[in-house]
Amino acid sequence: MVNNKQKDAPHAQWPEAAQTLIALMHAQGEVARLSEREQLISSLLVSVNAVLWAFNWETRQVLYVSPAYERIFGRSAGLLLADYNQWRDSIYPDDLEYAEQSLAEVLRKGAVEDREYRIIAADGQVRWLSDKCFINRQDEPGQPVIIVGIAEDITDKKHMETELQRLATTDVLTQSSNRRHFFECAHREFAEARRHGSPLAFLLLDIDDFKLINDSYGHPEGDNVLQRIAECGRGSLRRGDLFGRIGGEEFAAVFPGCAPDMAVQVAERLQQEIQRLRFNHDGQAFSITVSQGLTNLTEADESLDSLFARADAAMYEAKRQGKNRIIAA
Repeated sequence: MVNNKQKDAPHAQWPEAAQTLIALMHAQGEVARLSEREQLISSLLVSVNAVLWAFNWETRQVLYVSPAYERIFGRSAGLLLADYNQWRDSIYPDDLEYAEQSLAEVLRKGAVEDREYRIIAADGQVRWLSDKCFINRQDEPGQPVIIVGIAEDITDKKHMETELQRLATTDVLTQSSNRRHFFECAHREFAEARRHGSPLAFLLLDIDDFKLINDSYGHPEGDNVLQRIAECGRGSLRRGDLFGRIGGEEFAAVFPGCAPDMAVQVAERLQQEIQRLRFNHDGQAFSITVSQGLTNLTEADESLDSLFARADAAMYEAKRQGKNRIIAA
């Protein structure tokens, strides 16, 4: 007689074998899923146009850098991982001190999200980065200080900001400061002069008979006259002087730190350069003149408005006296 236990013994092992097989199948499935996740993460990192990085603060070693590093910096990721100085050497020299100091700030703050600095890519192109970073804190004491971050290329954004700033502060026709920007800067210079007791001069300039120029030669030629006047202003004034178009045919200048006698010399130099200008419209040559009003900061002046008013009055006095002259008040 066959023992039922002995007869069923081989079959009794099936559940255990099945469980092992199922476990192996699950393990293989998990490995496959992990592989799929790794491939997905890898593809995501390749497609992200930002540099993800990890840095050991104590050993000064870059532990990880994402594929975008080579696209943005144009440099080898392998060299960076081997030598942290590859990062330092790529930073625009004027921004290196800030980049290093702001990175160190993360030790105190825990995170720094407003870092912006320039790099020089391998092709020589200067690019702007927005580089956010924070400490990956470890609960266990004695663990290394790891800083992780993400650096985005914001070069296009910076160029757009620069262009918007230029448009907001520049007279489109003459490329000089527009009225608003000129007076913003002039108020700052006035405050500085009053604070430090330093000299300051204010100049107003108006083109003589400008309406006649427009009527005789057309508005395009009048625009050309305005542009040439602006060129004379940029070429005749000193470094640090302000110059702008504040009205149709009216320009203004501020000379910080300029004593009265020097201010007269600058105004005369500008007058002479304008007198040398020559124009030609359909074979008809003509020249232009300007009237200038010049004044200097006094102890009684409490605002820029008083200087502007005196310069304006002096300029109209130059008009009354026959134009093409400088009147100092």
